Amino acid sequence: MFTNQNLTLMTDLYQLTMMQGYYKYNKTEQRVVFDLFYRENPFHAAFAIAAGLEQAIDYVRHLTFTREDIEYLRTLNIFDDDFLAYLAEFRFTGDIDAVPEGTVVFPHEPLMRVSAPIIEAQLIETALLNIINHQSLIATKAARVVHAAKGNPVMEFGLRRAQGPDAGVLGARAAVIGGCIGTSNVLTAQLFDVAPKGTHSHSWVMSFDSELEAFRAYADLYPDMCILLVDTYDTLRSGVPNAIRVFQEMRDKGIKSKMYGIRLDSGDLAYLSIEAYKMLEAAGFGDAVISASSDLDEHLIRDLRHQGATINLWGVGTKLITAQDNPAFGGVYKLAAEEDKNGVMQPKIKLSNNPAKITNPGIKKILRIYDKATGFMKADLIALDDEVYDENKDLTIFHPIETWKRMTFKAGTYRIREVLTPIFRGGKCVYTSPTVNEIRDYCTAEKETLYRECRRLVNAQTVPVDLSQKLWDLKQEMMYHYGKSDL
Repeated sequence: MFTNQNLTLMTDLYQLTMMQGYYKYNKTEQRVVFDLFYRENPFHAAFAIAAGLEQAIDYVRHLTFTREDIEYLRTLNIFDDDFLAYLAEFRFTGDIDAVPEGTVVFPHEPLMRVSAPIIEAQLIETALLNIINHQSLIATKAARVVHAAKGNPVMEFGLRRAQGPDAGVLGARAAVIGGCIGTSNVLTAQLFDVAPKGTHSHSWVMSFDSELEAFRAYADLYPDMCILLVDTYDTLRSGVPNAIRVFQEMRDKGIKSKMYGIRLDSGDLAYLSIEAYKMLEAAGFGDAVISASSDLDEHLIRDLRHQGATINLWGVGTKLITAQDNPAFGGVYKLAAEEDKNGVMQPKIKLSNNPAKITNPGIKKILRIYDKATGFMKADLIALDDEVYDENKDLTIFHPIETWKRMTFKAGTYRIREVLTPIFRGGKCVYTSPTVNEIRDYCTAEKETLYRECRRLVNAQTVPVDLSQKLWDLKQEMMYHYGKSDL
């Protein structure tokens, strides 16, 4: 799903069977609120990065059952003609609020809040989860990889290992949001105006009579971006010396490359990069780029840096584009409020024997609290939508389970930002998506508001995410009411 596609049937069958039930029981106009959220950070991290909103908007905009869709559903012999006639006129008419792409987010916060007739809100569940889960997962992984690189640029190189074209294209988009400077995926570069990146493969070198001839030919073709892959035969005895010879020939001809250097794709990357740097520096090319690929992830990059690797450009593929160590984001979509017979929205709660699966009831918003002096994020507060807070008054928040853990912000020392943003109103999109590069810059600024302890790759310090007193009281009341019921 890239742009302008009708994905209305990209849904689970039970959404459609429930929709027919809502239609038969005259519930098509009953308004509800659903929250899309996740319960646990991927990769044992302290945060995630929201992504996929632009594609979610595109999906909702194009929601319509075509004649072919209706005829296919008719062949299933489970839908009545009157319901199919209703679907032929179906459009989304509701409201959606969402967290902007690139925002740092935490478990149990509504990344998206859908307010619409239940029949409409029910249909879009599956596709929204598919879109937001995938891109948020890859953006989060990319943010970790970029953090491990400590300022050195990271390129996304994973298309050939992605789980299909959509995952490759949109995964690369998400990786750029998370902080990658560009992608090897030319279609992603074209669609989203991001930088295409790449060098050459071993087959280029092998197609020539000698490695030196291959390097010379590549330098002749691309003098301004001359990164030579040096590990086809022997990295230190052949590849690097031949690269140095080509760089010297370019210099002798007066060619000044905008970027030149070598790429390592196998072997002990720490040792090889250190030795290669010594050779390059001794020959007068100490400013050459030393890039590396070869099944990298944030943990290997961190270890290589600790071992003194002189790599300053990273190409990360398989383990990024597939989120290999945590292949699912785990987002869910739960009913939070429902209109009663009098037209009043009533909070709804889902109970569970697993406390983590008990939902937060009511129509909610996310309030992000920053330290005014430093700009660092101190906590998030999930509050009911009608609550108002005054930054000129003291604010005390508390852990929603371990309630004795409290934090007080003195008047005037903190700033509150509301995170959810209007996206659709009355079925019309009221939001303009930034470019992917703008989202990446925003994401970088977002990450900088986190304390460094929260950005650790292992045993990161979590950011408090608390419930307002009013929401906490409502949740306790509803848990008690339904917990003692025989329902």
